[in-house]
Amino acid sequence: MKTIRICCGTGCLANGSLLVAEEFEKKISQASVDAAVECVAKRTGCHGLCEDGPIVTIMPDNICYYHVRPKDVDEILEKTIANDTPVERLLYQNEQGVKIMSQRENPFYAHQTKIALRNVGTISPDSLEDYLAADGYKALKKALTMSPEEILTEMERSGLRGRGGAGFPTGRKWRTAAGYDVFPKYVVCNGDEGDPGAFMDGSILEGDPHSVLEGMAICALAIGAEEGFLYIRDEYVHARRSIKEAIRQAEAAGILGDNIMGSGKKLHLSIVRGGGAFVCGESTALMASIEGRVGEPRAKYIRSVQKGLWDHPTVLNNVETLANVPYIILHGGASYAAVGTGGSKGTKVFAMVGKVKRTGLVEVPMGATLRELIFDIGGGIRNGRPFKAVQTGGPSGGCIPESMLDLPVDFDTLKKYGAMMGSGGMIVMDDRSCMVEVARYYVQFLCGESCGKCTPCREGLKQMLAILTDICEGRGRIEDLDLLEALGETMQEASLCALGKSAPNPVLTTLKYFRGEYEAHILEHRCPAGVCTKLTSFAIDPDKCRGCTACARACPVNAVAGTARHPHAIDAALCIRCGSCREACRFDAVYTEGRDLS
Repeated sequence: MKTIRICCGTGCLANGSLLVAEEFEKKISQASVDAAVECVAKRTGCHGLCEDGPIVTIMPDNICYYHVRPKDVDEILEKTIANDTPVERLLYQNEQGVKIMSQRENPFYAHQTKIALRNVGTISPDSLEDYLAADGYKALKKALTMSPEEILTEMERSGLRGRGGAGFPTGRKWRTAAGYDVFPKYVVCNGDEGDPGAFMDGSILEGDPHSVLEGMAICALAIGAEEGFLYIRDEYVHARRSIKEAIRQAEAAGILGDNIMGSGKKLHLSIVRGGGAFVCGESTALMASIEGRVGEPRAKYIRSVQKGLWDHPTVLNNVETLANVPYIILHGGASYAAVGTGGSKGTKVFAMVGKVKRTGLVEVPMGATLRELIFDIGGGIRNGRPFKAVQTGGPSGGCIPESMLDLPVDFDTLKKYGAMMGSGGMIVMDDRSCMVEVARYYVQFLCGESCGKCTPCREGLKQMLAILTDICEGRGRIEDLDLLEALGETMQEASLCALGKSAPNPVLTTLKYFRGEYEAHILEHRCPAGVCTKLTSFAIDPDKCRGCTACARACPVNAVAGTARHPHAIDAALCIRCGSCREACRFDAVYTEGRDLS
């Protein structure tokens, strides 16, 4: 039996993988029942290398194809399925031009260690049978034979910390909630993934929904809960459908519901659509939203594990945290703790996007360096451009410069340098990224997402945005830099929730590590990266220009003049400073200059 795994994660779906899956299914169903080789097509979750989708893997041969189209299906069936011959043109080609057949040998996958993503991309998320075949629900069955104390001990032994951003020890959270003799208690899954560029939790919900349900069920046994909620981002339609079907299957099989695996214990799970606000990812705002109230945070002088949903003890974990739980219970906390660093155990899933060559979903042991992530797994920077910075932790994360590429990625190290792990978003930037504009963009995003309940966050973000906008448009003053730092420190100290406390991170880290760019904007009226249009003009170096006409063809306003094989020139009066000419030029002939704003 040969299995054809077709990636139907969100990224590959956007690239047409559903059509590929349908074509495989149609061709296989039309084949003769006495075909020499029996095969089945299986729609799976995200395979990880979103840059090269749609991805198709043939098992057990582990032959992996990339950029597959419906027109390739016949050739794959004829050559690979029927005759064990690879389709060379669909294989991955490494930097040296060598074709790689196995997914395990692809550099993107070779450096990864998958625990949370252990089933994503290998099983069909719609198949309970697939999950059971992958040792699914064995951990729950084992947990039913354990006392709550034994479950809590294993969780504490694992050293698992919350993967939603705060990094609070999961075992300690569970034990605190278990210690309150107040009922009912609740378990909640935070699937309200709102960071720009992040898709870790969504991929797990879509590709391995039963692992999240199993994690919630084990948590419920440990704390004595009989009801739970999955709060899933409103835009995650595919993820909600996947979870809804998984709950239906688990209840029909007696795994969830009134009699968990015949144990007499019960657990009912419900899905709640996210409120559409970034701040609803904050624990107390999320719970207010579940209760039907406005998603605003409250002061945490009383923790949710004591008084959460409807003032009852509530454990809230994010998707990735819960996906790790079955592995820990099945294999033991010590096995999980053997991976990672002293203060950050296990693995971490990242969504690596931006100017990196190989974008996608990545899982590595805690303590892996940024260099390993960006260059060994990600393949380095696109088009051979210099690396400039990486922004970790979502819009409230920090920007880390090239000099710190060898920092280990774990909770404590990133925090020490002004960044944060966050939920796992990682945006890579090259030398054509303006760090002042990056800070302004994130502050603008957070300004619109602040609930407005507390003054430091509401007003502090507005003032930061106004100052950063002035700097990007040539109205900045050198004393603005001290004011930005003062505002940031006040927000960190006085804001009500984590959104406001962490919101200044992009500003403070770019000021710390890229202060020269701020000074160039203010003192020289020049954007070194050529991004801020009011501080940038473009010109063409005639000594470098080959007259290839690429810049002229890319210009949307016909501001580039010249004939083929002769140097071109840019008409400054027509130029809208969009940068299209620079992006199109293969010879670095287009350069930037400051602008006279007098």
